[in-house]
Amino acid sequence: MAELLFISQSQYQRRERGEIRISDEEWMRMAKILGKEVDDIKEEDNNITTIYNLDNNSGNYSASNNYFYNIPDFIMKNQQEYIEMLKEEIKSLKEK
Repeated sequence: MAELLFISQSQYQRRERGEIRISDEEWMRMAKILGKEVDDIKEEDNNITTIYNLDNNSGNYSASNNYFYNIPDFIMKNQQEYIEMLKEEIKSLKEK
């Protein structure tokens, strides 16, 4: 498939793993290659979370360095619970 899309095997694997977003043009080319409609093969990007990098020089968020990752729901839930626990701990420490 990578060869047919004119991308390297590693680039294709990164798309499969969700490390790189598949563009609409790539979805259309894959659908044509497979003889399918785009809607039949396209996966939704519901699990993609944007992580913004902080530009240390200016203190601003830099839109040019965005990375996209598919983070499983159980990991997100675990991290959210951990954040809540830390917030409660901070609150109790402030009260002391």
